[in-house]
Amino acid sequence: MSHGPRTFDIHAHILEKETVAALNKALPDVGVSLGAIDDESAVLSVSGVAYRPFPRGGWDVERRLADMARYGFDKQLLAVSPQTVMYDKSPEVALTASRIQNDAIAARSAAQPDKFLGLATVPLQSPALAAAELERAMKGGGIAGAMLGTNIEGKNLDWEELDPFWAKAEDLGAVLLLHPLKVAGIDRQKVYYLQNFIGNPLDTTIAAACIVFGGVLERFPRLKIVLSHGGGFTPYQQARWIHGWAERPEAKVRLKGEPGPSIDRLLYDTILHDVAPLQFLVDLVGSERVMLGTDYPFDMGQYDLLDVIDQLRITAKDRETILGGAANRLMPSRNG
Repeated sequence: MSHGPRTFDIHAHILEKETVAALNKALPDVGVSLGAIDDESAVLSVSGVAYRPFPRGGWDVERRLADMARYGFDKQLLAVSPQTVMYDKSPEVALTASRIQNDAIAARSAAQPDKFLGLATVPLQSPALAAAELERAMKGGGIAGAMLGTNIEGKNLDWEELDPFWAKAEDLGAVLLLHPLKVAGIDRQKVYYLQNFIGNPLDTTIAAACIVFGGVLERFPRLKIVLSHGGGFTPYQQARWIHGWAERPEAKVRLKGEPGPSIDRLLYDTILHDVAPLQFLVDLVGSERVMLGTDYPFDMGQYDLLDVIDQLRITAKDRETILGGAANRLMPSRNG
């Protein structure tokens, strides 16, 4: 049996009101606000771009703890809200915003270490600053890695200048959760909330493919890359990638060996919303590469996961692995 929490939610977001106040004090021109809709939700606005509803659990820690108890989750890995990564700002502004949020998440983790561990955000548009902030945040304690956007204002994650960041993340043993933002193909996804239903898993798939075919995992094989939302379309299409690399010269430009070994290093959360797709994922990649994740507190999250995992055709050991064992083993040793 692994040490650590039995059920460990590795995909959750937080933005406390004190953090919003600190961001506005340091960066008044950015304009971050939480405006109440009702007792249960708010509008989160960053630089005039509004997201709604931002549920109460996003800022209210007591509500978060009550929800965790209700759903059966012992511990959460806290990441920032995707709206506040600020890759579209200057590196200096993004670094300031990152430090404020990282220190807040680290403080929350330190205050309740049995309930919370954190992921940093970093100014990925400046890889050198991102590497330095990742190291600062992780060495302070309470931070196990970082949540990274699936693109940097349209730049894919095979951007050559990111290699020093990948090297630092690998050296630190950082857990890197890839999370979609500003998704591709938005011009055809402005209806029916397709930008989330399809756009989010699509952008995660593009990020995974760029990390594989860009040779990132070939050069940095100890990276811990976790894909949101069950990996997007990656698991269902990975055999196509392997076939295509063998057939097409374009796929070999940066990836020297076949893609299979890199694909086999990718990790996944469980957010697939039903038993059958999660069963497919576990059968395909194995329980050690699949970890409980909810996307708390958002409405597109999944909160019935204990019931869903109970319905999988897996061993008791595999169930323990998915619920928390794999996540506990993945965390850097200094974070417990």
